[in-house]
Amino acid sequence: MDGVVTENKDFMSKIRPHLELINAAVSGVLILLGWYLLTAKEESRAIPVIFILAYAIGGYYKAKEGFFETFKQRRLNVELLMILAAIGSAVIGYWMEGAILIFIFGLSGALETYTMNKSHKEISALMNLQPEEAVRILDDMEETVSVKMLRVGDLLLVKPGERIPTDGKIIEGVSAIDEAAITGESIPVTRGPGDEVYASTVNLRGSLKIEMTKASDETLFSKIIALVQNAQSEKSPSQQTIEKYEGPYVSVVLISVVLMMFLPRVLLQWTFEESFYRAMVLLVVASPCALVASVTPATLAAIANGAKNGILFKGGVHLENLSKIKAVAFDKTGTLTKGKPEVTDVVLCSHVDREDFLVKIGDIERYSTHPLAGAVVSYVKKETEKTFEGVISEMEDIAGFGVKARMDGMLYKMGNRAFVDGEQGKPFMLDTVDKLAHEGKTVIYVRDEKEFLGIIALKDVVREDAILAVEALHKLGIKSVMLTGDHEKTAEAIARETGIDVYVAGCLPEKKADEIKRLEETLGKVAMVGDGINDAPALATATVGISMGEGSDVAMETADVVLMKNYLPRIADTVRLSKRMNRIVKQNMLFSVLVILTLIASNFLQQVNLPIGVVFHEGSTLLVILNGLRLLKN
Repeated sequence: MDGVVTENKDFMSKIRPHLELINAAVSGVLILLGWYLLTAKEESRAIPVIFILAYAIGGYYKAKEGFFETFKQRRLNVELLMILAAIGSAVIGYWMEGAILIFIFGLSGALETYTMNKSHKEISALMNLQPEEAVRILDDMEETVSVKMLRVGDLLLVKPGERIPTDGKIIEGVSAIDEAAITGESIPVTRGPGDEVYASTVNLRGSLKIEMTKASDETLFSKIIALVQNAQSEKSPSQQTIEKYEGPYVSVVLISVVLMMFLPRVLLQWTFEESFYRAMVLLVVASPCALVASVTPATLAAIANGAKNGILFKGGVHLENLSKIKAVAFDKTGTLTKGKPEVTDVVLCSHVDREDFLVKIGDIERYSTHPLAGAVVSYVKKETEKTFEGVISEMEDIAGFGVKARMDGMLYKMGNRAFVDGEQGKPFMLDTVDKLAHEGKTVIYVRDEKEFLGIIALKDVVREDAILAVEALHKLGIKSVMLTGDHEKTAEAIARETGIDVYVAGCLPEKKADEIKRLEETLGKVAMVGDGINDAPALATATVGISMGEGSDVAMETADVVLMKNYLPRIADTVRLSKRMNRIVKQNMLFSVLVILTLIASNFLQQVNLPIGVVFHEGSTLLVILNGLRLLKN
């Protein structure tokens, strides 16, 4: 018995999303049956019953929605108007036309629901990726527990082929991780000890031990789901405008219908039957069904399209605003650049052996706490196979200057020119240093106690996709601006390399927000792209704030759009999607208004009958919904 109940529940859960469409289809079948009986010219008491059933079944959802919204919000709506139009058609004997009106209206509602379900499907697909259980290691014992029971600091075991249950840091093991659920990138990435991993990504190869770093409801994945859910419920400005005037418009139509029943009799000597008929036609053709359906399906389809491609919008308002952007402002570090300095040049005196030099500086820098030391050590490891084996003594880090140490009895100094050069004589490699500085690179001087040995140049390297992103924006006629806290020469070099139109150096977080305000005054609406906590004020100030998916939590929460895959050309894609959506919405609205005005005029001229009015009016509603559904495809 329990099995039968379970099967029935499963069956209902499968068909429930399609009930509105099923009702419309049944209504259509009943209309065909009624039409057949009418054309057969046989008197049948079943005909009114069949059409009444078509009304009740086809109009159930829209009638329910109309009455519910009327009582809840205390204002008239288009659903109520269409129900009255169908009833009016039946009153004057046009049973089939009224039923067709209900059928097409119900079908358009089913298509809107399909659009909503399609956008919800993106969330459902994400929700299904969330693991419900995890293997926790406690006192060297493994136990399978619910993800909800996990706490920050727990040690977890993730076997090959399993989804990672929560955000964490790898403690032991190396594996290829499929991060498509987070970034949209289909190529797996290699992760090892110390690397961060995210909930719902897939461990493809080796076993991993992971330390949990975030609660299950605070993971990056859970934030993605929340962003998409919020976006679907937030209405765009166009949608808000239509809803604002929907109630007053319906009231005007109802008053016009009442006047239509009586005024033509007095002014034009129409019969009461003709006046009443034309009033019913007006009730049908003046309904703003297509206009109301012009925005919502298109917006939901665009949001679903974005989510599918790793672009998360926090609402239709931000999606709509993107099409009006005149400039995009970029943070530098971590956005236009990789955010980690890399060694780009090593220039040595002619008598210095390169490999011996690299091993010595690597040996010293691995004990240094200077921010650039790690970049130097990484470079040395990559460039030479020799191991570090010097004996280091008298190690001293001097903040803001450099490091000095004695190795195998020889004193070495590395750092800026003032620290290394001291009073030893003329500046070292002046022309080369000026050239490197012009390229926005930081120069480290190296010498021993006898002489200068060489210089090392480092730079926060420009992301390869940054240049593509700026080019794509320029093709759309959008200016690019860089806001950075770096000094003038570095900012100039990065701007030159990426093709940025304008740059502002020396920007503190509050100054970035001020610069955004200034740009909006001079250029118009501005989008801000950033990834750090210091970018949050500017992200909040801009017309549209865009955060990188790998950015800080604060940046993601403050931004209006999140690029889950850190691929900057996606910014141009979001603008194109916005422009495409606004173009389709404008097409829909213009088409809807023209159809309504044409049908109203034709009705006053007695050039359109009720069946034609029903077909053209409801046909226009279906067309605008189908036009909006085009946004589901790229």
